[in-house]
Amino acid sequence: MNSHHKLTKLLDKVIEHLKGFVLALIVIVAILGVVVGYKYYRHTQEDPEFCMSCHIMKEAFTEWYKGKHRSIICQKCHQLSILEQNQLLVAYVMKGNKRRFSQTHGREKPWNACKGCHMNEATQGSLTMEKAYGHARHVFIQRIICKTCHKGALHNFYPNEDACQKCHKDKGVHGLGMEAFSCLKCHSYSEKTPSMVPKDRCVKCHTNIPRTSPMAGLLCHQCHKPHGEIIPRSSTCVSECHQNETAVGQHGFHIKKGLNCLDCHKAHIWVVGKERANTLCSRCHPYKEPKRFIY
Repeated sequence: MNSHHKLTKLLDKVIEHLKGFVLALIVIVAILGVVVGYKYYRHTQEDPEFCMSCHIMKEAFTEWYKGKHRSIICQKCHQLSILEQNQLLVAYVMKGNKRRFSQTHGREKPWNACKGCHMNEATQGSLTMEKAYGHARHVFIQRIICKTCHKGALHNFYPNEDACQKCHKDKGVHGLGMEAFSCLKCHSYSEKTPSMVPKDRCVKCHTNIPRTSPMAGLLCHQCHKPHGEIIPRSSTCVSECHQNETAVGQHGFHIKKGLNCLDCHKAHIWVVGKERANTLCSRCHPYKEPKRFIY
């Protein structure tokens, strides 16, 4: 009886010690589980290298690495929410892999995520989407989604220059060697005016245009219409701006004689000086001081 009692006490002591050991083991395993789980979560949810581990993602990873979104991790745009991931997992378990799912483990074409960064943080050109007139007009007013214009190659989001023509079918460029120009050659989304054409855009190519002529303050497209009549007629000068010129000096007389504005006024210079008047006016009548023309 006494030996049985001793054995029982010994077993109780062993169990007490084992309880402490088991508890310590559980705590260690739990801590390791949290650490490993956290690292696994970080690797799968925040590390682009995880995407690279899949052989079919190598091309996408390479293009992302070379592109302007390199500082943005894959999961920022392509990751499903925890709820969506679990819904996908349940659907896969219930229906198996024989069914084609509309969504895979990550969001393939996350166009709705663009606004998350580009609304007022990341910039397009020199302005954010919120402040760029071009984006305000297309995204907020006309409700055009990003992929309509930016649907390019893999991880290349430069605007598709042919996309404009899908909506603006009547806006082809006519004449003077500009027929092959893309819309964005002239129009800038960062420009704040409705025309979306910066004032100095034309003269970057047309460097021979005087910057100090009488009408240098006008925008080029006020006279030249790239989508219509690119070379203005005299009738355009009179009808749009110079309606009163026929009543000033000898303008009306010369117009009645069949002359037009550009017969006397050289484009982009406009002023008829003494030298030009001496050779030009004397074709029809004796030379007269140009200043006398307007009286």
